[in-house]
Amino acid sequence: MKTSSIWLLLIILVLFGFGLWAVVPLESERFGRQGLTLGLDLKGGAYLVYEADVSKRDPSQTVDQVMSSVVSKIERRANAFGVKEPIIQRQGENRILVQLPGEKNVDEAKKLIGKVAQLQFKETTLDASGQPQRDDNGEIIWENAAAVGSDGKTKELTGQYLKPNARVVLAPNTNEPEVAFEWNDEGAILFEQITKRNIQKPLGIFLDEEMVSAPTVQAVIKNNGVITGMDMTEAQNLAIQLNSGSLDVPLTVILEQTVDATLGSDSIRKSVIAGAIGLLLVILFMILYYRMAGVVATLALLVYGVLLAAIFKLVPVTLTLAGIAAGVVSIGMAVDANILIFERMKEELRAGRTLAAAVDAGFKRAWLAIRDSNVTTFIACIVLYWFGDTFGAFIVKGFALTLFIGVALSMFSAITVSRTLLMLVVGVAKDRRLYGVK
Repeated sequence: MKTSSIWLLLIILVLFGFGLWAVVPLESERFGRQGLTLGLDLKGGAYLVYEADVSKRDPSQTVDQVMSSVVSKIERRANAFGVKEPIIQRQGENRILVQLPGEKNVDEAKKLIGKVAQLQFKETTLDASGQPQRDDNGEIIWENAAAVGSDGKTKELTGQYLKPNARVVLAPNTNEPEVAFEWNDEGAILFEQITKRNIQKPLGIFLDEEMVSAPTVQAVIKNNGVITGMDMTEAQNLAIQLNSGSLDVPLTVILEQTVDATLGSDSIRKSVIAGAIGLLLVILFMILYYRMAGVVATLALLVYGVLLAAIFKLVPVTLTLAGIAAGVVSIGMAVDANILIFERMKEELRAGRTLAAAVDAGFKRAWLAIRDSNVTTFIACIVLYWFGDTFGAFIVKGFALTLFIGVALSMFSAITVSRTLLMLVVGVAKDRRLYGVK
């Protein structure tokens, strides 16, 4: 056996050992990840597609800048809400895909993620009797609170001047939940002026033009304040929204799907059973027809399976039911490459070549067919992934990505692993009948 083959064998063993260590047991938390990342159709959860009204963006910003900012803020909200490994992706010009695996409280998550959350402070003027002025319907007339900033310009006081450290606290006297917030330097300057002129007057706090509370100002406040009038869930969501920042443009849900986790568990069980039966039949066929070469293909398939699982866990790749199907297909393609190699090898043996020469020639002559077939598969995967990403079909994307990774790894398995193991075997087992040739 050549020195290069020995080094390749050592590398394969190291990779195989690393793959086993990474995935066994499957629910291990190595590298900070527990088990495989499952998609919505397997784990359950929510699938949402939002459409952004980019016509209401700040004219000084481009559509790309606004959409990038919105995606970033939605990610922060989803993570803070407790969703594990959410998938937030922009689709086309003004759409955003939001996948929340394992999330059961879909309505609450939807309200949290898609709300603009523009915080505004408003004040009112008093009438001759010292009461707030009201309109014809008896409603208090509010106007945006503004003050002079550090640059000498008049500015409205909004949530853009908040520090991202809002938190939920309990009022010392009533034990009711409150959202405590803190201003940055510019916000403190504005807030101080506004509270100074509104002592003993109500100061309205509005979220997306809806009043949250209207406390009476008791003293001049500069750096911080609290928002009251909410239950605990509302307070927690508001704190998350304030810390993530208000969305730059309004969002509308145009597609909403929920998946039951029970369906996912049943799908996984049936997929595992089907995959195990198919794999067993393939192994039996390879060993019975190709004999020693079939044993080598089975060992290479074992290495392939461990490395594929390690890649899925460590990247991580989000597995969908279609993705699992693609993994099974890629296993078949890995075996298909071995069949091409072994048939060429048998032809060389029948032509009178030695085992080592037949192995070398078989791999070289089968390589072009393997390369071309896999390249066409790669092209199909890229096209499928693009269509899935463009039209929000996460099942198609999962199939395309998993198949691409599986086929790429199958090329390594067939050309490197199978060849190295076969060169090792032919040096020991030299009877041609062991390779299906009389």
